[in-house]
Amino acid sequence: MEDRLAILRRVAPFNLLPPEVLNGLTGLLQEVHHSREQLLYQQDATKLRHLDIVVEGAYDTFFLDSQQLKRLPEEYGPGTCYGGMSILLNRKRSLRTVVVRKGTRVLQLPRRDFRALCLAYEPFFHYFTARYGERMLNEEYANFVKAVAPPEQNFLVADQLFSRRINTIEVRELVTCPAQLPIFEAARRMAAAKVSCLFLTDEHTEEIMGYCTDITLRDTVVAQCLDARLPVAEVVATPLVSINRSAFVYEAILRMFQTKTRYLLVEENGRYLGFLSRNKLLSDLAQSPFMFIQAVKLAQSTRELKRRWEMVPDIVNQLLSRGVKADIVNQVITTVADTVARKVIENVLADIGEPPARFVFMVLGSEGRQEQTLLTDQDNAIIYEDKANEQRELVRAYFLRFATAVSDELDHIGLHFCTGGFMAKNPKWTHSLSHWKRNYQQWMSESNPETVMQFATFFDCRYLYGEESLMQELQGFLHQELAQPLDRFLFYMAKNALQYEPPLTFFRNIRTFEQAGQQVFDLKKAMAPIVDLVRVYALRYQIFQTNTGERLARLRELGVFKDKEVQELLQAYYYLMGMRLQKQARQIIQDHTAPTNYLDPRTLTQVEQVTLKEIFKIIGDFQLKIKVSFAKTL
Repeated sequence: MEDRLAILRRVAPFNLLPPEVLNGLTGLLQEVHHSREQLLYQQDATKLRHLDIVVEGAYDTFFLDSQQLKRLPEEYGPGTCYGGMSILLNRKRSLRTVVVRKGTRVLQLPRRDFRALCLAYEPFFHYFTARYGERMLNEEYANFVKAVAPPEQNFLVADQLFSRRINTIEVRELVTCPAQLPIFEAARRMAAAKVSCLFLTDEHTEEIMGYCTDITLRDTVVAQCLDARLPVAEVVATPLVSINRSAFVYEAILRMFQTKTRYLLVEENGRYLGFLSRNKLLSDLAQSPFMFIQAVKLAQSTRELKRRWEMVPDIVNQLLSRGVKADIVNQVITTVADTVARKVIENVLADIGEPPARFVFMVLGSEGRQEQTLLTDQDNAIIYEDKANEQRELVRAYFLRFATAVSDELDHIGLHFCTGGFMAKNPKWTHSLSHWKRNYQQWMSESNPETVMQFATFFDCRYLYGEESLMQELQGFLHQELAQPLDRFLFYMAKNALQYEPPLTFFRNIRTFEQAGQQVFDLKKAMAPIVDLVRVYALRYQIFQTNTGERLARLRELGVFKDKEVQELLQAYYYLMGMRLQKQARQIIQDHTAPTNYLDPRTLTQVEQVTLKEIFKIIGDFQLKIKVSFAKTL
């Protein structure tokens, strides 16, 4: 048989992998020779333990119908591989019946290593899901597959959800009316069109200015005995929330939950094409994690919220096992945590009464970046509006009492207290807007290692509840401050990004330390340089997105990073994130222990170890880039 490396280089999708990975794979392959023709796999019965690469001979594959007749026969000859779609999309069971011809030679890649490649290299993974999607367009093929793969157990449910774009689904037609139309006429128009949402247009510009829903009519008109002859503009709901038709379906659902809207306008080139209904999307995706988020949103008691939060590790484990990308899993965790926190805030406000001033409750750190894991704690703060001197103490006392109640309730549910004290219940982090402005100004002007750490946490801040305009005003102030010369400040921020050295020895082995009797490395610390490095550039170029991926995308738009650099950083960061989430989920579900960030590299496959070493090299290269970029300050 010819050289294994040469074989892999010409077999799709192995030809998409880096050379060093292919070199590592050659030692994992097992050669098998079939000396006679035989039935090898039975459709939906035989569990595949490996991916088969045909080198000589062929596999004859087909479906058997109810009469045991062969349907849709297909030959897998030299240079093809069989089993990928079955492992990923059919619970590891062979999709087809396979008969191997006499004299066939194959190379077998263990299932675990195959799945590791899928998680590490997105183009490799999507080669199989794309082929599966193409074949599912064949009605006969789809009929056999549907019969053997219930949706709730199929990898494809998640893959369709997280790879499908809005432009592939039917959007609902916009039904509009002038904002000056009487309420009762608007209701008649809704009834005639059989819609639950009517979009209102400005009488002069004819642009959409808001919407009216059946719930609006019930709660605002009927329940309050409002005169139905008034203009429907009197009950208009805002703001309008829209999304581009090229966005993913999961992005639409997440945006609906994050903005608490039931209807989402779909736009392209500044023109509205139609709208999406949250209920319709969720009913179409009944097996998706978003139904779980909806259940959290509808929870009535602290006990129910606690029970729902305890279910999150199972949701995470299911998503990761289906191959859902780590950044999406982060968003699901964050959305659940946000939903829980909002419910708690609303309950506390109902208990202690209306606040004496406008305020905003913001989240920080990993939650602020929408990059939460299962080892998460509270990171939050409160900004409230400035009041007259005689009211200041009263206002402050209220918000500290409010913050303590919220934090205590979150801790009871399972979102535990921050060990570093970055919580609104800490008097240091609940202040008036003017006080917060002074905080940021001091951190930047009197920079030292401690203040830089505080600023890093509070630069990764995100609105959660209350008056968003207060946070926008603070960001406007920050924008002005960042325009000033800040060499000393950037020096310490850059230095912070260089504190952690990638754990590679001189001989390119993974450096470990002892923890609880194991030799491990810290996944969180391994990821930190990427977060820190990207944050420094975000500050330099005044990018106010908090998510690491979004910051990188903006830096690419500005020409700071090249496409290849961004792709490498994103792949490195989210590969480590996926590994971290998977380990934490297993610790909670299988080991019944508290999750950690420590990982023993000896538990990894050879593919995973090779990938990790490449990632650590990428991180080292980017740390070198920051040294060069900030040479004047360093």
